[in-house]
Amino acid sequence: VQLQASGGGLVQAGGSLGLSCVYSGRTFSSYSMGWFRQAPGKERESVAAINWSGGRTYYADSVKGRFTISRDNAKNTVYLQMNNLKPEDTAVYYCAAPRSSRSLPPMSEYAYWGQGTQVTVSS
Repeated sequence: VQLQASGGGLVQAGGSLGLSCVYSGRTFSSYSMGWFRQAPGKERESVAAINWSGGRTYYADSVKGRFTISRDNAKNTVYLQMNNLKPEDTAVYYCAAPRSSRSLPPMSEYAYWGQGTQVTVSS
């Protein structure tokens, strides 16, 4: 499985960014997908996740109402739209896929990770 994330960058507080992650190597539509982030000096944390069909999603409390996860199974791509960004959203963002087809598994079950893309929000 290979994951290629893109779309990070520098934005002012209150602005928006969209991340994309292209997936290859397995049947994309059979698996949940997740976005995670890691800020300097902090542990990696879950941001959002989506089940195989897109019918179920999960969001961390810190991003609810501001971030939207979606997927296009025809394009093997998962997206993260980030609005009203805050300086505390600054981190390296990773997309990931779990080893099993379990719906919305915990972070510990995500086995395949993209290379990460930097998101920096200036105040």
